[in-house]
Amino acid sequence: MDDRPTVPPASGAPSPPPRRRRWWLWALLIVIVLLIAYALLHRRAGTPAPGQQAGGGGGWHRNGGQNPDQPQPVTADTAKLGDMPIEITQIATVTPLATVTVRSLISGYLVKINFTEGQEVKRGDILAEIDPRLYQAALEQAQGTLAKDQASLKQAQVDLARYQLLGRQKSIQQQTIDDQTYTVQQYQGAVRYDLGQVAQAQTNLDYCHIRAPVDGRVGLRQVDLGNYITAGDTNGLVIETQLKPMSLIFAIPQSNIPTLMSRLGAGATLPVSAYNAADTAAIATDGAVSNVDTQVDTTTGTVKLRAMFPNTDEKLFPSAFANAHLLLDTLHDVLLVPTSAVQTGPSGLFVYLIKPDDTIEIRDVTTGPSGAGNTVIASGLASGDRVVTDGTDHLRAGTKITIPAAPKAADPNAQQHHTGHRHRSGGDQQPN
Repeated sequence: MDDRPTVPPASGAPSPPPRRRRWWLWALLIVIVLLIAYALLHRRAGTPAPGQQAGGGGGWHRNGGQNPDQPQPVTADTAKLGDMPIEITQIATVTPLATVTVRSLISGYLVKINFTEGQEVKRGDILAEIDPRLYQAALEQAQGTLAKDQASLKQAQVDLARYQLLGRQKSIQQQTIDDQTYTVQQYQGAVRYDLGQVAQAQTNLDYCHIRAPVDGRVGLRQVDLGNYITAGDTNGLVIETQLKPMSLIFAIPQSNIPTLMSRLGAGATLPVSAYNAADTAAIATDGAVSNVDTQVDTTTGTVKLRAMFPNTDEKLFPSAFANAHLLLDTLHDVLLVPTSAVQTGPSGLFVYLIKPDDTIEIRDVTTGPSGAGNTVIASGLASGDRVVTDGTDHLRAGTKITIPAAPKAADPNAQQHHTGHRHRSGGDQQPN
């Protein structure tokens, strides 16, 4: 046993500085941060996670989520020959052939109205009557004046004949004969004037009966019975509109004028259908082009057309807006593909052509008119060629494609039989 006393350390010995004790902690922290940043950057760049092979994962690919080596599912259709109707659709206005404001041509009190609002009338029907008594009196006065002047004319003519006889006998002077000749001519002029007065009075009397100018329908009455009306009334008595037949006025681009005039010149009938303002339902389908305007509107570059409709059901209402569908022509035996198959690229129009080995070829095409979901192919395809109509997002030249089969309708009887059989099998099964 050592009985030597323990010597305490000298109080003045130096201790390690605090900065040297902590520097390794900061270095470790920096290394950890760099490792985390490195792992995050490589994960964003697509580095496969541990345990996952590059390019594996059951066909998953970070470019679009699919493996480019797998066939791309698409929808396809076949180019085929058919007819393509060239139809022009334009906004139109329903325009009657005649809209007449029925006015009185004379002044007087309205004593009779012979129509009801909305009534169908014929040309010449008496719609209203004006008090005729003043005009009847004026006619009788004119007739009386005419009768008086006619009698004076006859008397003058008799005197002229007597004077001419005496003149041949040298019994009177020639001047007397000449004066009587002029007197006869004056009475002839008076009779002619009186005849005009009688005709005017008779016309005014006829105007007391206000007649329908055309076949059509009268609207709302503008004047009530008993009012004093004049020839200068702005509103008139009633407005009459001809409803049968009815016309549709619309404009087509001037580029279609050559085809239009060629068809009309050949005696063709160009059918026109009228649709509602929303262009969703047909109003009348039995119209045809009847007239073409004589000049192009320079502000719009269009020419106006009038199409006539029988309008027997009166569905075309005057001044209403509609959509005119003009069948300008029909192209027969042209190559058609669905419009959705035609794509637009930097070099123009093209289609995705499906080759016999189910790979894609990009084929440039020239198109013609379109309509009813189809487009005319002028060049670039042949009848029977298959083209892609849907699923073109990831297609490239040489891409392998597949066309999924259309799902078959399930047979409810077969499904019920299968379900019942399964239940029976499950119920009859005995545990081992």
